[in-house]
Amino acid sequence: QVHLAESGGGLAQAGDSLTLSCAASGRTSDVGAMGWFRQTPDKEREFVASVSLSGFNTWYAEALKGRITISRDNAQNAVNTMYLQMNSLKPEDTALYYCAAGAGGITPQTSSYRYWGQGTRVTVSS
Repeated sequence: QVHLAESGGGLAQAGDSLTLSCAASGRTSDVGAMGWFRQTPDKEREFVASVSLSGFNTWYAEALKGRITISRDNAQNAVNTMYLQMNSLKPEDTALYYCAAGAGGITPQTSSYRYWGQGTRVTVSS
């Protein structure tokens, strides 16, 4: 089993930057790509970004390219940590942000991720 724990969410103003973190623990040998998704009450879960096991390959949602950066730190102590840096925040970035991990490569498909965190809330005011 893999446990994912997000952190870093909170209140921000439009134009601010925020960095989310996701710590993976447990059977991290099962983990390949990791990703970020977000969801609001009126929308389906939306892909944000994905990063490969090595950290070298990334995939960004087109609408967010240029404002976000995903990265990953595969520590030797078996706790993998993934980050999402978000710049120039907008009120429409307000959502619950989820961390996800799967066994395969980078993909925007939610069905490819087996493990999910509980989410961290980001609220951006105008």
